Amino acid sequence: MTISTTIFEQPTGLVGKKLEGRVALVTGGTRGIGAAICRSLASQGASVAAGYSGNKDRAEQFIKEFERDFDGPGRATVHQGNVSKPEDCRRVVQEVLDQHGRIDILVNNAGITMDKMAMKMSIEDWNQVIAVNLSGSFYMAQPVLEHMVERGTGRIIFVSSVIGEIGAIGQANYAASKAGMLGLTKTLAKETAFILARAGRLEENGVGITVNTVTPGYVATEMLENVPEKVLDKIRSQIPVGRLCHPEEIARVVHFLAADASAYITGQVWGVNGGLDM
Repeated sequence: MTISTTIFEQPTGLVGKKLEGRVALVTGGTRGIGAAICRSLASQGASVAAGYSGNKDRAEQFIKEFERDFDGPGRATVHQGNVSKPEDCRRVVQEVLDQHGRIDILVNNAGITMDKMAMKMSIEDWNQVIAVNLSGSFYMAQPVLEHMVERGTGRIIFVSSVIGEIGAIGQANYAASKAGMLGLTKTLAKETAFILARAGRLEENGVGITVNTVTPGYVATEMLENVPEKVLDKIRSQIPVGRLCHPEEIARVVHFLAADASAYITGQVWGVNGGLDM
């Protein structure tokens, strides 16, 4: 008997109903990990609103591929905005509410790197990475939480990084921004539970509002395209499973945490790093 060992196929249609009727807003959602997350959520029945910063051609390509693979138009929209600008975040959230009627799931995935040794890092490089990765996560979460608290249900999932847990040479800004997301996750998880409890809206078997973080290891995306092969070989040698992560492996964890049945999981950090940090 031959057993298939390929587990990374992109979903191209409905494979389950865990998220049927749900609407998900995914920042940085038109490529890389974000696009894989959108496809995974859609494969479980969700409609998706994919945010992007400036690559309109890639956003249009994402929609074309999505509509080809997921039953035509209507289940996906794209929204341009800079997550480091709070006014852009509120505008995008309102666009999604206007076009989809609700937001059940927010995935804060948008992120950038500007690597340099700390002693040589410019203030601008520090501020920009913190602004996008950490402040942007807060700017998106705040208006979405207002909507979710009003409805009494929702899922927020931050895409942080193993670098926020273990650090990395040349990535002081990135590591700090991703580590900050862990504290933000736990605080928002406590605050949402507190607010629902105070309003008498915590139910024994309710969906509730949960806030969690996924911390990917080194993922085979565009972000690693300019890394020299010798450096990648060294990285692989440090990963117990001996390879880079595939975006679809992150996406599966996200859609698991997004499901109604994951209501008892909140304030948690889910490492998907091949054993790099354990």
